This record gives sequence, C-alpha cells and structure tokens, in this order.
Amino acid sequence: MKLTTKSRYGVRAVFDIAYHAGGLPAQIKDISDRQQISPRYLEQIFQKLKKAGILGSKRGPRGGYFLLKKPSEITLYDIVTCTEGPIELVFCVSDIDDECAAPPCERKPQCVASPMWKEIGDKIADIFRSTTIQDLCQRAEELGIQRQLDARFMYYI
Repeated sequence: MKLTTKSRYGVRAVFDIAYHAGGLPAQIKDISDRQQISPRYLEQIFQKLKKAGILGSKRGPRGGYFLLKKPSEITLYDIVTCTEGPIELVFCVSDIDDECAAPPCERKPQCVASPMWKEIGDKIADIFRSTTIQDLCQRAEELGIQRQLDARFMYYI
C-alpha cells in the first residue's frame, strides 16, 4: 500500500494547524511555507477535510483554517480515509458494494490469500485509528520542533 501525497500532506497540514496555530485560524500561506506544500494543492485537500468535518474555515484578514475537533479526537484514519478512501491493500477484499468500486473478484471464494490481505489492511487501519494528531504534536515536542506563530501574531517594538 502506498499513500498518495493527498493523505500524507493532509496529515502534515492538520498537524501544522494543531501545533502552530494555537487554536486560532491558520492561513494557508503560513501552512504552505512551514510544510513546503503548494497552497493550491492544500486548498484541494482542505476541501475534502472540510467536507469530512475535520476542518472549518473563516474568511477575511483574520480568517483561515481551524480544527473542528480537538487534536486528541482526530485520528490519522480520519484523514487518510477522507483523502484516499477505504484502506485496502488489494481491490478484491472490498466489502463495499459500490458502482465505482472494482468488480468483485470471481476467485475470492477459493482465494487463500484474500483473508490475509484483508487482515493486513485491517491492522494498518487499526494503527491509523489509534494515532491522533495530538500524538503527533507530542512527538514534535519531544523532537524539539519549535512552534511558529504565523505572521499575524508577530509584534515588533
């Protein structure tokens, strides 16, 4: 399984808001600068995260993006499934009956590997479910990553 940049950047961006914004709206320009992600690409990812109820936004000069839940309530699973869809190593293990999904595998009833692929995918999903944005913030503190307030909060005397 290879995660796309949508989920990897989504995790980094949500972490950035939790870690650097101090509970206030974070501007996309600042997130983009800190995380080295294109602002246009972030906007696309943020639309999905807003739709999923992870992020909210506020317009205007004091606006930006903010978390709709506490960092301890947002899991990597929430972000990854929002940006990637279901966590499945191979298409044939899907239990989802969706017209957009791949057709069911005709060999599934006699496939000896299918249960193993499903179990591995479930274990990966469990790790994502048990890891929160708060966990990433704690790791950042342990690594000594300095919090950076965005430019709106810098005062010079």
